Amino acid sequence: MNLVIQGTGIEAADASQVAGILGAGSTEQLAATAWRLRPVTRSAQANADIANYCETRSLDFAWVPEGRKFAGLGLLAMDMDSTLITIECIDEIGGMLGIKPRIAAITERAMRGEIDYTASLELRVALLAGLGTEALDRVYAEKLRFSPGAEKLVAEAQRQGIKTLLVSGGFTFFTERIKERLGLDYALSNVLEIEDGKLTGRVSGSIVDAAAKAAQMTELAQELGLTMDRTLAIGDGANDIPMLTTAGVSVAYRAKPVVRAKATHALSHSGLDGVIHLFE
Repeated sequence: MNLVIQGTGIEAADASQVAGILGAGSTEQLAATAWRLRPVTRSAQANADIANYCETRSLDFAWVPEGRKFAGLGLLAMDMDSTLITIECIDEIGGMLGIKPRIAAITERAMRGEIDYTASLELRVALLAGLGTEALDRVYAEKLRFSPGAEKLVAEAQRQGIKTLLVSGGFTFFTERIKERLGLDYALSNVLEIEDGKLTGRVSGSIVDAAAKAAQMTELAQELGLTMDRTLAIGDGANDIPMLTTAGVSVAYRAKPVVRAKATHALSHSGLDGVIHLFE
């Protein structure tokens, strides 16, 4: 078993300190923001000690099996809002109507798993009725930004021949643009109903909920002839949990506690390129 520690503020002294706690045989710098310690023996006490140290230093840590290769993956499935990108699109759309706090409060409860996702989406979309589609253009142009390391992660997946899936409870207006911009292979999300250039306050067709996300990843893996151990899923909200628990490896990215508890690994301080460091 190897231990990977990483974070934007990591220093060589952190690797040395953790190696001392574990009695690790060697330390290896993977990048400016990441170190690997090997070989190490995982124990409950070691986990607690490392967790305490990393918490004080705002670092992420992960116990990684020896020999797990990023190139061995076949499918990378990613959530969009607050994962691949830094914003929740529906909250920013609400901001165009001056109701962002109202919508954001519902979004936050849904992402924590406190309310049903489908019902919460229908409620939030209903509040947007009458808004012109130019507001969506403004959100994309003015608000949408990729999370740190997102483009590097996608580029590495493409370099390794790993298929990429953007699967979101958000909207095709954004996922299709991101898919084209990053050269992603697949995308699935909800369709906002539009009439006469304005949002009707409804979603067209079936809603992409937690079950639909997991199902899309599973179906794609089957189509590609992949076993699930060759899939990687990344998300942040409760509606990502079925997808995360279905994937061979999962990463909770700057996620809610309920999500971190269900994922293989959690990155709370690192960028998305930190996912690459969780593999050999």
